[in-house]
Amino acid sequence: MTPRQKVLVICPGRGTYNAAELGYLRRHHSGQAAFLDMVDAYRAAQRQPTVRELDEADAYRPSVHTRGDNASALIFACSYADFLTIDRAAFDVVAVTGNSMGWYTALACAGALDPAPALALVNTMGLYMYEASVGGQTIYALVDADWRTIPGRRAALMDAIAEVHGHDDAEVYISIELGGMLVVAGNRAGLEALQARAPKGPGRFPLTLQNHAGFHSPLQAGVSEHAKATIAPGPFRAPAVPLIDGFGRIWRPHASDARALWDYTLGDQVVETYDFTTAVRVSVREFAPDRIIILGPGETMGSAVAQSLIAAGWRGLDSKTAFVRVQASDPFVLAMGREEQRRLVI
Repeated sequence: MTPRQKVLVICPGRGTYNAAELGYLRRHHSGQAAFLDMVDAYRAAQRQPTVRELDEADAYRPSVHTRGDNASALIFACSYADFLTIDRAAFDVVAVTGNSMGWYTALACAGALDPAPALALVNTMGLYMYEASVGGQTIYALVDADWRTIPGRRAALMDAIAEVHGHDDAEVYISIELGGMLVVAGNRAGLEALQARAPKGPGRFPLTLQNHAGFHSPLQAGVSEHAKATIAPGPFRAPAVPLIDGFGRIWRPHASDARALWDYTLGDQVVETYDFTTAVRVSVREFAPDRIIILGPGETMGSAVAQSLIAAGWRGLDSKTAFVRVQASDPFVLAMGREEQRRLVI
């Protein structure tokens, strides 16, 4: 009997359900009716469009599909349904992490929340952030087209942030450390001033994210306070498998305080930098997985994961060229949003 492979599961965040993903649930998850019925019943009770309605729309509409109150639940449904289809006879999930909103999905995948309260959490937080609509996000590149560090780029960007923040009502913060990219949160004055000063390129960078608030920054303090006042800690528990957060901290089974996990989720996770790069580095070094499985929807997380592995010097990886070579011969990263890799997982 072939032994099961150890896998790290990574849950994607906002921005992963785009036009190409329309119909993702219909194509891949007709067999997850019980889970999707639960999600849709909850959404209908909140007088929100169901995830099936969003997924089966006749066209992808950014004004609808990228709204925080819709995107969060839709992505959670796709990701968790993917998690349910992983072949457990072939793969042993030894750790779970996620990026940004993916932290809420990771809580469910790791067993720290049951699916229903995890849905309520992600839906509520998406709604609160949409209603508050404080600030925005812009992505800057720290690496070149071959995912090699651009000398001096981080220092130049940090200098530009220091020049802008606190002047003329401008606020800018490091929101997410995302492999070879840095996501910056800020108010309008701050983001506009930063774009005028910060280094450009390669390609289309910097990129302004549509319908994204200033996540993972002090701009969300009001959202954090509102969430702590309305979301009870009761459903939280220690995870069943190790869970790595946005500080790179490991929440272990039988050794994690549920109240502290609730406090982090609605506190620091909302208002402090989310260091996905560190989360990936800690995960692979601590648990040495045979494979990484990135849940869908979409495949945009693959580059951030690969760049995080390169930054960690994992298995000698030093560039996009090296990563693509490894993936072609014996893929270490399996993205369920890519059909040829999905078939290796389900």
